[in-house]
Amino acid sequence: MTTPSPTAAVLVIGDEVLSGRTQDTNTHTIARFLSALGVDLIEARVIGDDVERIVEALNALRAAHDYVFTTGGIGPTHDDVTAEAAAQAFGVALPEHPAALAILQKRYGDDFNAARRRMARIPEGGVLIANPVTDAPGFQIGNVFVMAGVPKIMTAMLEDVVPRLRTGAVVHSRTLRVRGVGEGSVAETLSAAARANRDLSFGSYPFGHGSIGEIGTNLVVRGREQAAVEAGARALAEALRAADVSVEAVGA
Repeated sequence: MTTPSPTAAVLVIGDEVLSGRTQDTNTHTIARFLSALGVDLIEARVIGDDVERIVEALNALRAAHDYVFTTGGIGPTHDDVTAEAAAQAFGVALPEHPAALAILQKRYGDDFNAARRRMARIPEGGVLIANPVTDAPGFQIGNVFVMAGVPKIMTAMLEDVVPRLRTGAVVHSRTLRVRGVGEGSVAETLSAAARANRDLSFGSYPFGHGSIGEIGTNLVVRGREQAAVEAGARALAEALRAADVSVEAVGA
């Protein structure tokens, strides 16, 4: 019996994301990171800097998934409340972590003020996540990984997360491109392929609209068994050609 792949959720935290001042690219980065490890990203949420709402979201997500990845809210300012919310969610204290304190003291020296000292607060029982960019660590508590919101820093932190994850079977994919027709023209053929291959996922992603440029659709076949994906893509291509639809295989 095949062991199910682990599941994950992303919780993006920050009023600046909800207001549109900052664009979230972290979800995309985490999704690609997890896909390469065979971890299924099931859902993603964006929430503001509100402790009560963060606690509620964390408790719901960590109960529903194997892993939760949060980004944002662990800096030195008053609205960085993710550590506080994580401590409340797990029902633990929020003391200064000796190792985090030492890292920050070394980093800032004489500029290590009260605001920066806030970043040394780690929920009791938490394990640090290394930050090779600015040193200020993130942390893991239970199945929750709390990381920085700045994309460059968050991405660097993921390197320390890799060995802590249970990996699963990687998802393979093949893409077929049909040109000159919209997705509505191939929907029936795609639906039939999906019904015939319940272990595979079939997606339709149109490009071009109306009179602006070339129209067409990318059809993506996904699955955990590469041979099954290849066979499913071949069968779909044959069905499309039988319906007089021109198909181009464009790889993964």
